[in-house]
Amino acid sequence: MPSTLPVKLQYPQQPEKVEKRRILVVDDSKLQRKILSSSLIRWGYDVIEADSGDVALDICIAHRPDIVVSDWIMPSMTGIEFCKEFRELTSDSYGYFILLTSKSEKNDVAEGLDAGADDFLTKPVNGNELRARITAGERILDMQRELKQKNAMIGETLKELQRLYDSLDSDLMEAKKLQQSLVPEQFKRFEGGDLSLLLRSSGHVGGDLVGYFDAGEGHLGLYALDVSGHGISSALMTARLAGYLSGSAQDQNIALEKDVNGSYRARPFGAAIETLNELVLDEMETEHYFTLMLADVNLDSGLVRLAQAGHPHPVVQRTDGAIEQNGSGGFPVGLMSGVDFEEFEVQLNPGDRLLILSDGVTECPNAEGEMLGEAGIEGFLRDLSDSSGPELFESLMWKLCEFAGSSEFPDDVSGVLFEFRPYTGER
Repeated sequence: MPSTLPVKLQYPQQPEKVEKRRILVVDDSKLQRKILSSSLIRWGYDVIEADSGDVALDICIAHRPDIVVSDWIMPSMTGIEFCKEFRELTSDSYGYFILLTSKSEKNDVAEGLDAGADDFLTKPVNGNELRARITAGERILDMQRELKQKNAMIGETLKELQRLYDSLDSDLMEAKKLQQSLVPEQFKRFEGGDLSLLLRSSGHVGGDLVGYFDAGEGHLGLYALDVSGHGISSALMTARLAGYLSGSAQDQNIALEKDVNGSYRARPFGAAIETLNELVLDEMETEHYFTLMLADVNLDSGLVRLAQAGHPHPVVQRTDGAIEQNGSGGFPVGLMSGVDFEEFEVQLNPGDRLLILSDGVTECPNAEGEMLGEAGIEGFLRDLSDSSGPELFESLMWKLCEFAGSSEFPDDVSGVLFEFRPYTGER
């Protein structure tokens, strides 16, 4: 059945109106102005006339022309002088300037170019040559307009990028606060010793983390980990790992187990790291791996059980200043399945201290690219034998800055310091 619905006729859209180029013709000869203007109007340009440079300058201030065609020799103000004044006018668009002259000497041409002229026409003016020069000027103006539009687009893009950067920077600052909140106490005194923690990221956020947890009656659990890489992805991995070594949620801490009384105590740390290794490989879709050090400190006897997974060796400084750096080394976590992690022991005597540092310290380079290394750490500790607690870490960072020649380090820096001072009273 034929449709009875009215048909909406589609009319072709009218082309957008193209604004005419405005051309200013400046000449003290009325006849010369009329000859030039009639040709330009016939070619479709919007033409304004001026009989002197002074009048032309006022017109340019009120209505900036796209193209100026000006005679060189004029009373009061010459074309050269007018051109200089024209160029000094502030405007966000370029004006193309053509000088009419009977001069042809190279010095005269150079003078005109120095004044700001773009092109020259020899009098008497040939119509075809005038049109060609005007067309060339329009090409320049079109390129200038296109460049201006692209610059504006680039400017807006840069502004948007800056807004995005500011937003990201703000988010990263909040992320840094959250990451720092994972280490709420940088110093804590226990009945058996003092604990100090250091965490400094090379960027807003990093992949290092240090902390402690209750490992049962008279025992303190310590951990230090260093996720590969830097930045946000490493920090996210670190935040997730923090849950597996939590001091507040003991049932989630893989380094703890329940005893027959239902209380939590440290499990064998080698087995704990093996569990964590398989968990990372099986459940976490990540390319990151990490080094780890776990330590169980007996606050009464000073005996420390440790398990090392690729982390730098622990440092023990005795009361007489002697320094020991020993460990099992081990394999980083998250690289290979079925890896065994060995445990070893360190005996602390009253006044001794245990220091666990990340490789951001041992592998910190100086200006020549030489790393600090274990020998460098020993030198620092000998110099700082009278310092303790947070003061030791602060002084250590100052010496590291001096060694590196900068306060900015290429890697995250973290550390755990336990100073054994056995409790002499009753618990």
